[in-house]
Amino acid sequence: MRMTRLAVLGLLLTAVTGGAQAQVAEKKGLTLEGARQVIAAGVAYARTKAGTAVIAVVDEGGNLMALERLDNTFAAGANISIGKARTAVLFKRPTKFFEDIIKNGRTSMVALNDFTPLQGGVPITVDGQVVGGVGVSGAASAQEDEEVAMAGATGLGSAKTSLGGTTPTETVHYFTRDQVAASFAKGAVLLDGAGRNYMVHTSRRTTPGQAEIHTRDTDIIYVVEGSATFVTGGTAVGAKETAADELRGAAIDGGVTRRIAKGDVITVPAGTAHWFKDVPGPLAYYTVKVR
Repeated sequence: MRMTRLAVLGLLLTAVTGGAQAQVAEKKGLTLEGARQVIAAGVAYARTKAGTAVIAVVDEGGNLMALERLDNTFAAGANISIGKARTAVLFKRPTKFFEDIIKNGRTSMVALNDFTPLQGGVPITVDGQVVGGVGVSGAASAQEDEEVAMAGATGLGSAKTSLGGTTPTETVHYFTRDQVAASFAKGAVLLDGAGRNYMVHTSRRTTPGQAEIHTRDTDIIYVVEGSATFVTGGTAVGAKETAADELRGAAIDGGVTRRIAKGDVITVPAGTAHWFKDVPGPLAYYTVKVR
């Protein structure tokens, strides 16, 4: 009888602990060392530009973990950078997303508490999980604020773990010239984002497109054929969310206009509006999307 009671007790304990484990999810967290790494990567990038910036890093709950103000950066940038970092992590979106929405008429969002809808804040993600946020203020421009923040966010985890480097965790992917040519012929995804934070598109277009904003993906574009008038920055006119982390509009108001052609490379940071305004003929280009 005693053995039976012990067996029943054991089964009950197993059921309780099993149920508890089912209700608890494993989550990644940003460490102080990780926050310092984000700061270091941001500082290194800022010094290649205007050389001024305040960089703030917060944890998943928006609590300040680290902050650094480069020489000659205005003092108010400290509080502004913290606000940008908090907004990016608590809403899990780059702050430029909200700045653009407000510019496009949704002014009621400014009534939100503890909210800094100014370009220059981005979430910090690890394996698809948001673990913190980085905010930057005081660089040469709002665009540069965001570039410094992106450099910091993507700098997390880039350090090698040993002299020989990190252990590979992904398969090498190889595509023959015939496969690439076939993909370009129709414009397609050459390598999808399953299990990784990047994708490779073999893009093709013959006509202009809509203005686009990818709130989480940075586009690295390499033109292999043709030319186009390409506009970046500014405000997407009538931008609406068409899919998760994607907005589209009719055109771009303002921004910088460039003529891109075969052999050119251009990077479009996450949250930046961009638009193929004029495409006079077939245009083929690689797009590497980094999340």
